[in-house]
Amino acid sequence: MTSPRLRIEGYVILSANGMLADAHGVMPSELKFDADQTFFEAALDRADLIVHGRHSFEDQARSPLRTRIWVTHKVATIERDPANAKATLWNPAGAPFEDACRHAGVTSGTAAIIGGPTVFGMFMDRYDTFWLSQAHRLTIPNGRGGFPGIPERSAQEILAAHGLKATETRMLDAEHGVDLTAWRRDA
Repeated sequence: MTSPRLRIEGYVILSANGMLADAHGVMPSELKFDADQTFFEAALDRADLIVHGRHSFEDQARSPLRTRIWVTHKVATIERDPANAKATLWNPAGAPFEDACRHAGVTSGTAAIIGGPTVFGMFMDRYDTFWLSQAHRLTIPNGRGGFPGIPERSAQEILAAHGLKATETRMLDAEHGVDLTAWRRDA
């Protein structure tokens, strides 16, 4: 009998030029759109585990209730976060992801990867689905790309290079040109 599997799903919104943050590493308020925030929050409510780096905490009312893995180099391997009983601190250089998941108490269901760029890059070959929102009318000059390899390549080129295919696109906010595309890996 096969054990249950953890689905890996990524979530990001990028500007038209592929940026996730400004030059200081902060996601600008101009990149936050109500329809995308509603989609994002609902997806995280359904997820069994949230995985993020130091700048990618989702900052929502229910955020403290979510089981999470915080990717950090401040620990040698895996530790419980002393400030948050629902959080596991994980250093990828010291332990495999599966060990961090077991420590967090989640070995099946869905893991939502919410960034930043380095964290997104770590899972490129493991995503089952990557939910890419893009604000096509907004550019962030001198910003930080959402994935390693941006701006040399587009987010779409990077996802495709890792075996993901755009399977559906829906408009989230026509007024601001924000859409959402599901990039899926063939089973």
